[in-house]
Amino acid sequence: MTSSWDRARLVADAVLYEGYLLYPYRGTSSKNQSRWQFGVLGPPGAADAGLGEDDTLAAQFLVDGAQAITLVVRFLQLQHRSAQRELAEGFTPVAELTTPNGAWLTWDEAVDCENSFGPIPLDGQRTLPIVADAATDVEPVEGGRLVRERQRVQGELTVDTEPDGELCRVSIRVSNVGGPAADKQDAIARSMIGTHVLAEVVGGQFVSLLDPPPGAADAATRCEHHRCFPVLAGPPGSDDILLVSPIILYDHPEVAEQSNTALYDCTEIDEILTLRVMTMTDEEKAQARATDPRAAQLIDQCDGMSPEAMARLHGALRDPHSAAGLVPEIPEGVEWWDPLADNAVRPEIDAVLVNGARIARGSRVRLRPARNADAQDIFVAGKTAHVTSVHEDVEGNKHVGVVVDDDPAADLHEWYGRYLYFSPDEIEPLQTAEPTRNP
Repeated sequence: MTSSWDRARLVADAVLYEGYLLYPYRGTSSKNQSRWQFGVLGPPGAADAGLGEDDTLAAQFLVDGAQAITLVVRFLQLQHRSAQRELAEGFTPVAELTTPNGAWLTWDEAVDCENSFGPIPLDGQRTLPIVADAATDVEPVEGGRLVRERQRVQGELTVDTEPDGELCRVSIRVSNVGGPAADKQDAIARSMIGTHVLAEVVGGQFVSLLDPPPGAADAATRCEHHRCFPVLAGPPGSDDILLVSPIILYDHPEVAEQSNTALYDCTEIDEILTLRVMTMTDEEKAQARATDPRAAQLIDQCDGMSPEAMARLHGALRDPHSAAGLVPEIPEGVEWWDPLADNAVRPEIDAVLVNGARIARGSRVRLRPARNADAQDIFVAGKTAHVTSVHEDVEGNKHVGVVVDDDPAADLHEWYGRYLYFSPDEIEPLQTAEPTRNP
């Protein structure tokens, strides 16, 4: 697999386990007793009967120049863990099994399932089976045993294609096709949880539906979605991998390199959540470990976190100048009028961070004027532009020089150096820096 695919899978794993367990990671917490929030496909009829979720998610996306795609359907299969104490006459289920070596609750875990298909030719409609088999696993422990049971989960992937101008519109539908549910517990036991799809194109490219090129804008508006949305995955600039996610994402999502512990809650700040775990009492940590093996692993990782790892979590947001190539700090003791201050900055190569993206000469942005500093703001609002320079004034405020892409005089403006200037909070990154554009 390529590095782009590996990066996309990291994000997909975060989607798969989002909300799996929430702080304080104990089964006694009410928010951990209401689980499986995203991408749940229940058995047919479960939603209408009030027993579970809708049985389908569906999406359409655009492919340019490809003959085939590979699809990977991923989801969690519920696994009921029964803690059973050993007695003279056999084993009896208990809510909690406590031994000198640890404790285990009777609890619902989950295992990840993956079904790969392809390469699938883009030449019509086909329906492919999705199966996660039933199984029972027994783990002996001191004083009893843990019995893990999974019910069979059965689904279908439907793929259909049709031309849309010079592009190909691909429709995918993932459905749970198991039998009707008897009750809520039966419904969730046979649900596809956290369902999402990774797609890789063979020989062509996917078209961004969030920022389509002008020639594909109309086709993008014709794509329909149900309970999910496709975004470009992989690093910025790549267009060969797509993630169809039940959670709202932007193109090219990524897991922060500073985050090396799965906390199952991407709406939280890792540093704060890690500190919360560290301040839990020994009794609370023991209860979390008894709930789920993933909770036990999380507790151990937080407890064993080094000062250097914690510092990375803290410093990543507070020191934007740690990124190479940003506008440098003026040396301490040097006044703004000193020639040394002028020599410290180079607008043609300096950069600024905007929403975590490095913006420098050559970057493409969308303009979002907010200060009404000029009547011309009305005419450029929402337009795309390319960055020509990044400046800093004597008060430390950053200014980004741009040329509007569809301005008929764009080449002249660039040749004369007659740019429009916006604050970093008035521009929206479209992608990371591209090769410098030379007039």
